[in-house]
Amino acid sequence: MSDGMNYAPQGKPRPVVAPGEFAFAVIGLDHGHIYGQCNGLIEAGADLVAVYDPDPAKVAAFVKTYPQARVAQSEQAILQDARVQLVASAAVPCDRGPLGVRVMRHGKDYFTDKCPFTTLAQLAEARQVVAETGRKYAVYYSERLHNESAVFAGQLIHSGAIGRVLQVIGLGPHRINVPSRPAWFFELARYGGILCDIGSHQVEQFLYYSGATDGTVMHSKVANYAHPDYPELQDFGDATIVGNNGATNYFRVDWFTPNGLSTWGDGRTIIMGTQGYIELRKYVDVTRGGGDQVYLVDQQREQHFDVAGQVGYPFFGELIRDCLNRTELAMAQAHTFKAAELAMQAQAAATMIA
Repeated sequence: MSDGMNYAPQGKPRPVVAPGEFAFAVIGLDHGHIYGQCNGLIEAGADLVAVYDPDPAKVAAFVKTYPQARVAQSEQAILQDARVQLVASAAVPCDRGPLGVRVMRHGKDYFTDKCPFTTLAQLAEARQVVAETGRKYAVYYSERLHNESAVFAGQLIHSGAIGRVLQVIGLGPHRINVPSRPAWFFELARYGGILCDIGSHQVEQFLYYSGATDGTVMHSKVANYAHPDYPELQDFGDATIVGNNGATNYFRVDWFTPNGLSTWGDGRTIIMGTQGYIELRKYVDVTRGGGDQVYLVDQQREQHFDVAGQVGYPFFGELIRDCLNRTELAMAQAHTFKAAELAMQAQAAATMIA
């Protein structure tokens, strides 16, 4: 896999609904993560019934992969389709918030790629519309939700394997692969900044693993170290956050994955608790092979778990059941929004260092 933009995990089908029970459609094909979103929903039993994007080439590629999707002639055709219960989207980041508002005001739930917003004003409007309509604004934080090592780490933590979580360190390097990137990727107002964008993954994981429900950005910085031809690109960023429960977070995100790496990014997470620690090698265990490697050290021993193909991706089935039952098993709405808020606050406060 040359870059993370086209990372679309596939798992074992684990339907939570019968055929015809839950229908979803897609609006916006600007990021390849839409394929991962669709794979997860379809494997959980959802029916993909329609797709719309103004670019015929993107639509043609999409329906080649998902021939069951009817090509809609407009966004409104999907928004007014009574069959559609949820709309999934990977639009340009700056367009995701406004689209979500339109979807919810048409009585449908919404499932967007990260980052879900590029401004705090968009977040405020989405919060208001969720309160008004009762609809869901779900986000594809794939670095936890669509990675078996990350899912397994959550299970270990919630079983008490390392005690109280004190710190989460997240490393999110990505391969830039400039020729494959669309114009909006290099326009700050459209992609939102590196901490807002891929940093949102890291903030979400911190909140989830630590149990914090809020946090304070203590320090953040960004840089354009190596891409002077694209002055609005930020190719490096990091931040420190303190949770409202005292847990701390440091994360670094960047576009410096070397070509010698066998995948698009050596994503790693280290979670320290009072009784032990966990390290995740999410996408590759360098020189050893595949990803989904979990290392656990507690008060008794050292353990290594290869969980590839063993854990699955429960988020998607839980999201479908949440939409049908109006529950919050997959992810609480407050948590979804708080991760985006802290990432945008880190972005807004960041010092430009290069």
